[in-house]
Amino acid sequence: MNTNSAAPSSKSRAGSSQSSETSFKRKRGVFQKELQHMMYGFGDDPNPLPESVALVEDIVVEYITDLVHKAQDIGSKRGKISVEDFLYLIRKVPQLDLPKLNRCTELLSMNEELKQARKVFESDEEKLRKVFEADEEN
Repeated sequence: MNTNSAAPSSKSRAGSSQSSETSFKRKRGVFQKELQHMMYGFGDDPNPLPESVALVEDIVVEYITDLVHKAQDIGSKRGKISVEDFLYLIRKVPQLDLPKLNRCTELLSMNEELKQARKVFESDEEKLRKVFEADEEN
């Protein structure tokens, strides 16, 4: 009788252990400070309960992990994951999430602008160094 009752519980543990195994593999509390600030920015208490922060962290990590796995499935046809795979997921799966898509596009364009500005700054810095070195030689 014990073996019959143990079998269903071990099956239910096996099903639930998959999600708990992934949470044990990662280091908990990595995003705690950032999530506390975000939660406060969205109207929560300045010092939310640790349980609330842990729950939000679990949800966020699960969402991102799921998104990366889906992008990996899409990108596996080409052999690599690209930004376009993530944009496709946000645009198409399961339905269009326009605010999220717009925010992603905005952040990507700002990132590109920052890269260009750094490149210009580094080249200007190199030119200035050459000018100063030439002045010091004369």
